[in-house]
Amino acid sequence: MSARTVPDDERRARLAARHAIHPAHRAADPVEATRSVVVLHSTEPATVFLSVHARVDGVTREQVVAALETERSLVKQLAMRRTLFVFPRDLLPAAWGSASARTAGSERARLRKDLLAAGVATDPEEWLLAAEAEVLDALAAAPEGLTMTELRAAVPTIDIRADLGPSQLNPGRFLTELGARARVVRGANTSHWRVFRPRWRTTSSWLGEVQAPLSSADGYAELVRRWLARFGPGTETDLVWWLGATKGAVRVALAEVGAVEVSLESGAPAYLLPDDVEPVDPVEPWAALLPVLDPTVMGWKERAFHLGEHGPALFDRNGNAGTTAWWDGRVVGCWVQDDDATVAVRLLEDVPAAGREALRGEAARLTAWLAGERVGTVYPSPAMRCDPGDLTYPVLRA
Repeated sequence: MSARTVPDDERRARLAARHAIHPAHRAADPVEATRSVVVLHSTEPATVFLSVHARVDGVTREQVVAALETERSLVKQLAMRRTLFVFPRDLLPAAWGSASARTAGSERARLRKDLLAAGVATDPEEWLLAAEAEVLDALAAAPEGLTMTELRAAVPTIDIRADLGPSQLNPGRFLTELGARARVVRGANTSHWRVFRPRWRTTSSWLGEVQAPLSSADGYAELVRRWLARFGPGTETDLVWWLGATKGAVRVALAEVGAVEVSLESGAPAYLLPDDVEPVDPVEPWAALLPVLDPTVMGWKERAFHLGEHGPALFDRNGNAGTTAWWDGRVVGCWVQDDDATVAVRLLEDVPAAGREALRGEAARLTAWLAGERVGTVYPSPAMRCDPGDLTYPVLRA
């Protein structure tokens, strides 16, 4: 029996409903919004709040902060592709044993090399073990945690800076490696919601009982299972990229979850979970405005089915997505804020009247939520940076 072909329209209908960005399928709270896309990108602090806002009607900043800091049902963790994500708490053991462990291993190897090159230690591993013990002791003596500045003062050993050409030796790298190994965690933010300056905590003091990491194979299998449930059908290339893993690890995980092969409209082989192979119903046309690095935009390596030919205009040279404007399952432009903080949608293609009206509605919704606050980014796309007078289509303002 030949594999079922999943047309692009169906893929777009799946993401609309499962990613909670269709108005009829929005999430109930920040945790459900995070689960809808497996994890949230947290490279830029504002993305977490804006990704949740796009998926939860009426959500407040305080509710997002509560999930992160009071309930601690969402936790920031360095994992896939050495990227900082927000994880649902129950998914942490899977990441700790797989993607985070892989990141930690490469980070520690780089640290050993750089400590030796900088002349800091003749035995880098011994130095790292001693520094880790000092950091953990200092955090254990500070129940509310320590900021980076406070930690540098408490543990002068790690207050080292060296320019090694392609890399920089600095205190943050030690905390990055300890965080990837789940020895420490980013706790309460001491700054604004758009700026993340955490108090570092030991993982046990922040989370209480800490579950043991899953094995590497089991961890990858769980991540692949959740990704397929939200992003499937996806290709092996998509998964290798999203996980930052090897083809071998992905193939083992696909076998473990019993993934079923299907064909994409392009003819490429892709995978679905065994209980998710039936066609899904179409959804009504919808509009959404998603932030920089939103998981829906970044979730696949091969994005043509929703991005079309707009990649060069909406991604920077390093593959980081800027803001995106969506109509009926496809990216049709981006959004920026005017000088008065009003959200303006910049179209890259012709959109029907219903789509323009819906996008204006989303712009008004986001403008009201931001309440005059401007959100900056270090990843502006060419479309975000360009002069609006150079655009082919009229700008849509709230």
